[in-house]
Amino acid sequence: MIGYGLAFAGAALFSTKGIFIKLAFAQGVTVEATLALRMMMALPIYLVILVGLLLRNEKLRAAVTPVRLFGAMGVGALGYYVSSYLDFAGLAFVSAQYERLVLFTYPFFVLLFGVWFFGDRMNWKLVPAMLVSYGGLLIIFAWNLTVEPDGLVTGTLLVLGSALTFAFYQHLAKRQMLVLGTMLFTCVGMSTAAVLAIVQSLIVDGPATYAGFTPNIWAIGLMLGIFGTVLPSFLLNGGIARIGARATSSTASFGPIVTIVLAVLVLGEAFTWIHALGTALVLLGSWLFARIERKSRARQ
Repeated sequence: MIGYGLAFAGAALFSTKGIFIKLAFAQGVTVEATLALRMMMALPIYLVILVGLLLRNEKLRAAVTPVRLFGAMGVGALGYYVSSYLDFAGLAFVSAQYERLVLFTYPFFVLLFGVWFFGDRMNWKLVPAMLVSYGGLLIIFAWNLTVEPDGLVTGTLLVLGSALTFAFYQHLAKRQMLVLGTMLFTCVGMSTAAVLAIVQSLIVDGPATYAGFTPNIWAIGLMLGIFGTVLPSFLLNGGIARIGARATSSTASFGPIVTIVLAVLVLGEAFTWIHALGTALVLLGSWLFARIERKSRARQ
């Protein structure tokens, strides 16, 4: 129950990320600078926790061999730098609601990658639930194609790329956390991703960009860093460590609802009956997926 609670809380907080990103874009901040701003706010917290963990726990210090350290850094870079950058780039083309629904398909990729690469057994009963969710996405995609086609395909592919890389990350992260523990792995992985994102922005945007940021932009970055990054990263990884990648991914159904409500109230995005129908199908497919998955786990 603790694992499921952590996963639900993490999914809800991660769903605020798209709102903060859109607010930053509205202020004229680039994709690279927005990602770097997020990481600038989060990095000091991860470093403080990392140093504290290593100073207090001799066993953890012994566990951090060069091979394990570089492994955690590589997995963290995949999940929190590559995946995040693709997601941020996709949000430059599509709405926050649609982005969250597309990203919401990552549990299906978690299932497939587990079967293809990690020795999991395929549960064919999950396929109809997957088709229901993708049917909902296709409805919204077709509607957007008729009213706002510019950049829709590009944005969709970028966000799908984010879902794919994040799904693969979840399987790799589970194995890292078994050795290093949730807190240490999260700090190492996120710190690595933060450094990569900041360096990328300094190269692309230049240091002078940050001197021109208004207090409002820094405030958005702070909210994005704390509520859209630090807290959910620990919560989700805590869920993965307790109930596994597949079960954690199946609890994410609350996330799109949070994003939709905030996108309508804060960003003023439209929510028509087409959106309602497509969203209902996506959530229904996810609920069926999670229900079948839980029953299958209970029988094992």
